[in-house]
Amino acid sequence: MFWLLLATGFTGALTFVYVGHLVKQWLWATPLIQAHFSPKGGCTDAIVRELAAAHREVLVLAYGFTSRPIAQALVDAKLRGAHVEVVLDHSNEIDAHSDIHFLIEQGIVPLIDSHHSIAHNKVMLIDDQTIVTGSFNFTQHAESSNAENLLVLKHYHDLAILYRHDFELHKAHARAAEIKVSPATAEEKLAKEREHQGWHAHGHVASDPPASVEGAVLGNLRKAAALGLSIKSADGAEEKHGHPHEKKGPPPARAA
Repeated sequence: MFWLLLATGFTGALTFVYVGHLVKQWLWATPLIQAHFSPKGGCTDAIVRELAAAHREVLVLAYGFTSRPIAQALVDAKLRGAHVEVVLDHSNEIDAHSDIHFLIEQGIVPLIDSHHSIAHNKVMLIDDQTIVTGSFNFTQHAESSNAENLLVLKHYHDLAILYRHDFELHKAHARAAEIKVSPATAEEKLAKEREHQGWHAHGHVASDPPASVEGAVLGNLRKAAALGLSIKSADGAEEKHGHPHEKKGPPPARAA
């Protein structure tokens, strides 16, 4: 009995020391900020790396969501036993290329925040210790084509409390997803990615291809203005669109 009590006491002491070390590490860890930039600046890899370190919980607020590596990292975190919650913008319900379809198939069922015109957040809160945020959408285009920024903030406990509170606010008015399109096939996703790359390769100004005929027309008008081209209206009148940086000549002389 003496040896049993001694062994139990020793083990208990080790457990106490270990728990105390974890509490100290959580409360007094040095705050850390990491900055990443795109295109092709490692933003996706940074997010996947932080998700791979998740042990207990991952909370996500997102607008666009087409990055399969990030979606897979969320699934992997769930398989390791972490609690994963995702709230997405309502546009994902009608986007065949959104990874909302993949997440649902893998057992992560996102909620939809249709309370706002656009739920434009790009936020992850991991284990109440790590905040991932910035302009970087969780999409393929944000990684490969767009100019974006990403911040990873660790051990900012007061800030983490605020982000958790904001997540709970959006979750409270979110609803179940109402999927309105079938997921795109692998071939369709590849075709869209090639189309997007071609769009940027030809020097278009917009960050994404036009979503409508009106968008295409407006895009052409902007390009015409930039090049100083003339455009005829429906009634045959010709309108000159000068280059925005073109210096204008002196006004005509006034008659004596």
